Amino acid sequence: MGDVSAVAQMVEAAAENPARLGIVQSRPMTYEEFLAWAPEGGLTEWIDGEGVQYMPATNVHQRVVNLLIVLLTLYLSLRRLGKVYSGPYALRAKPDGNAREPDVFVVTRDNPGQESMKAFVGPADVVVEVISDDSVFRDRVTKFDEYEAAGVREYWLIDPRPGRNRAEFYVLDTAVGRYRPASLEADRIFRSAVLPGFWLDVEWLWQESPNVAEIYETIRSSQ
Repeated sequence: MGDVSAVAQMVEAAAENPARLGIVQSRPMTYEEFLAWAPEGGLTEWIDGEGVQYMPATNVHQRVVNLLIVLLTLYLSLRRLGKVYSGPYALRAKPDGNAREPDVFVVTRDNPGQESMKAFVGPADVVVEVISDDSVFRDRVTKFDEYEAAGVREYWLIDPRPGRNRAEFYVLDTAVGRYRPASLEADRIFRSAVLPGFWLDVEWLWQESPNVAEIYETIRSSQ
């Protein structure tokens, strides 16, 4: 989970100014009220009985999200293994829990969850969150714990902010219900335990203009 105490101090310092956490507005409401209220085209989540709207993502954030959506969509569609989703489509990893909008999430073909018009209900197989300045605590602590408790099988945590360029991958140990960090080959190659044959060179994530076709061909030809 990273340095939780340092992140907690940041959140405490920003508690009196929600904008510093990327929050545009939040207010108590039922889930049904949230569905009627949630603005189109922005990141909104239903958390502990409140509807929360966040500030838009940066171009760096969106570049990484777009790359992963394309690579995962090609991989899953060509093998007919499942589907890729992204915000503003929601994930309710627990049927009675929060409605999150992960940056990217994957549902494999044999996942027993339920797809509806507004959300996928049940634990996704892979969830990807790309960290922004305002999302550090949410992604590293709050969502980490939620996804782990719900049974999300892999959690990818990508931090492309200037000076960071850090990628962490966690795999659920089903025997204990806890995430274990996945090791990287040569400190840069991640091989998914959930998506057979899918791998990433984390250096691709930091490229300003990644050649998606070339990257996918590299993944495909190595299998």
